[in-house]
Amino acid sequence: MNQERIVQVFFFGFLALITWELYLVFEPFLMPIAWAILLAFLVHPVLIEFDRYIHSRTTSALLITIVVALGVVLPAVWLSDRLVIEAQNIYGELSKLSTKGSLDRFTAWLRETSWGARAADLMARRGVKLEDEIRTVFVQAARYTRDYALEHGGSVASNLAGFLLHFGIALLTFFYLLRDGESYYEGVRSLTPMHEEDKAAVFDTLRATLSSVMRGLMLTAVLDGVTIGLGYLVCGVPYWAFLALLTAAAGLLPFGGTTVVWVPVAIYLAYASSWASAIGLAIWSMIALAIIDNFIKPLAMRHGTGLPTVALFFGLAGGIEAYGPIGIFAGPAVISVFAALLRVYERTYTKDFAERPAASITSTASRLRHAPEPSMYPTPATGPSEGPGEPSGRPELKEDIP
Repeated sequence: MNQERIVQVFFFGFLALITWELYLVFEPFLMPIAWAILLAFLVHPVLIEFDRYIHSRTTSALLITIVVALGVVLPAVWLSDRLVIEAQNIYGELSKLSTKGSLDRFTAWLRETSWGARAADLMARRGVKLEDEIRTVFVQAARYTRDYALEHGGSVASNLAGFLLHFGIALLTFFYLLRDGESYYEGVRSLTPMHEEDKAAVFDTLRATLSSVMRGLMLTAVLDGVTIGLGYLVCGVPYWAFLALLTAAAGLLPFGGTTVVWVPVAIYLAYASSWASAIGLAIWSMIALAIIDNFIKPLAMRHGTGLPTVALFFGLAGGIEAYGPIGIFAGPAVISVFAALLRVYERTYTKDFAERPAASITSTASRLRHAPEPSMYPTPATGPSEGPGEPSGRPELKEDIP
C-alpha cells in the first residue's frame, strides 16, 4: 500500500469518526432543527417578498421569526387555558350526573332495552340496584379524570423547561436558516459528488416535496377543522370550538384521522340530543372528508412532488412509523428522492447501455460505407526508388524495329 493510499484511508476514517461525534452533539436537538428546516422551506417565498420591500435579509428574517413565535406562543397559551377550563367543566358535568335527572333518564333508557332489563333483573335478584351502580361508575369516572389530569399535569410542568429550550432552539435555527439558508443550501449542493444535472434533479425534488407536503397537510387539516367544526356548531355540540381544534389536529394523522373525534361526538349526540342530529353530523362529516381527502389533498400534495397517491400514503404512514411525527414529511421526502435517483440512473446508465450497441453498428456501417472499393485488377507492387543508371526491377519492353 503506497503512501497516498494510506493518506486517503486515514482521511475518510477520521472524517467518519468526526461525523459520528457531530451526530452525537446534535442528536438531542434533531427534532427542533428538523421542524425549523421544514418551516423555513414553507415560508421562504414570504421571505423573498419581505426582502423585496425591506432590502435587508436580517430584518426580514427577524420579522418572520417574531410572527412565527407569536403565532405559536399565543395559541398555545390560549389552548392551555381552554384545556384547564374544559377539564374542570367535564369533571363538574360528570359529578352533576349523579344528582340530576340526566342520570335517571339514562337509567330509564337502559331499562327499556332488552339486555338492560335482563341486567337489571339479574342485579335485583342479588340485592343490587342498577341506579346505584351507574351512579358509582360515573362518580369514579369523574374522580379518575381529575386524578389523571393532576398526575400528568405535574409531568407537563416538569417538562416545561425542556419544551421552552427546544422551542428556543427551533426559533434560533429558523432565524439563521432564513437569513443564511441559501448559502447553506449551495454549500451542501457543491459538496455533493454528482453531475450538475443530477444534483438539480435530487435537490429540486426534495425542496418541492417538503414544501408541497407541508402545505397540503396544513391546508387539509385546517379545512377539516373548519368544516366539521361548523357541523358541531349547527348540531349544538357543547365545546364545539375545542372539538374543532382536536379535529384539525387529528386530520394530520394518516390512520383514523378526524374520525377519532367526530364519531364519538355523533354517538354523544345520539344519546344526549336526537338521532337526527347524530345522523346529520355523520353525513356532513363524511361528505366533507370525501371532498377534502379525495380531491383537495391530492391536488395540494401532488403539485411539486409528482408522486402517485399510493406512494404518498405509504410515505406518510411509513414515515410516522419510522421517524415519529416528523415522518409526515420525512417519508414522502425519502420516496421522492428515491424516485429522483431512479430517474438519474435511467438517464445516466440505462440510456447509455441502450445507445452503445446502436452506436457501434452505426460506426461500423459508416466505415464500410467510406472504405475504397476493391479494384478488378491487381495493384502492381512498388519497389524501392530507382536511381539513375540502376537497373530496373521490371522487365524492359523492347520495340521491334523492322
